[in-house]
Amino acid sequence: MTALVWSEALLLRRNPVAVLIAFGLPIGTVLGLRSTPELSGIIGADAGAAIVTAVAAVSLNLFVYYHLVTALVARREDLVLKRLRTGETRDVQILAGTAAPSVAIAWIQIIGVGVVCAVAFDLPLPVNPLLVVAAVVLGTLAFVFLAAATTPLTRSVELAQVTTTPMLFIPLTLSGLYLPLSDLPEPLAQVGRLLPLTPVVDLLRLGLSGTAPDGSTVGIGGSFEAAVPAVLLLLAWVTVAALATYRWFRWEPRR
Repeated sequence: MTALVWSEALLLRRNPVAVLIAFGLPIGTVLGLRSTPELSGIIGADAGAAIVTAVAAVSLNLFVYYHLVTALVARREDLVLKRLRTGETRDVQILAGTAAPSVAIAWIQIIGVGVVCAVAFDLPLPVNPLLVVAAVVLGTLAFVFLAAATTPLTRSVELAQVTTTPMLFIPLTLSGLYLPLSDLPEPLAQVGRLLPLTPVVDLLRLGLSGTAPDGSTVGIGGSFEAAVPAVLLLLAWVTVAALATYRWFRWEPRR
């Protein structure tokens, strides 16, 4: 397992696009919001919480999901996954080992941006740290399994740019991260509430600043009650994506 994680980390380091995203995403987000008065006015007084939420959502959606799809497809087409299954490594270990470097970088991005925001934007202590952890952990599981479930639709690494596009843009657009769902038409807002990234954003806002999905502010006690729908929705996405992975994931190419 350690050897597999290490080899995936080396391959990730040799990917210039992945390295650029890994370092450029948090730095660009912090510097951009810090230096642009218009954006600072939009995100309001809770600038630190807004930046951490944005970086966490984009990291899970873009870095974990997209990079893992391309990595799994590349290993499958090169028969690496097939060869790994002939050894002592279990299926779960193969998936976890392949996903570990991407997940580690995403978590480092989130933690690093949180530390920077605490200094640069006076980010206070989270209202409910447990909800922040739940958002990151459950969101990671959901997008790891969604990435694995997307690979049967992706016949090549090049095709990943097409098959991942709906999951990359639709959840981000309808997550309430950039535009409140209440400003959207009700059918579209309802779709947005059911997407996998929306509960991650809701839990992060609840945990970091105590902001509920309806816009009200709650304390630590009220945050647990307000978090129940988001936690249940994330658990449902994890379960559905895991079952889809178990049913349709391919370990070798089909010619």
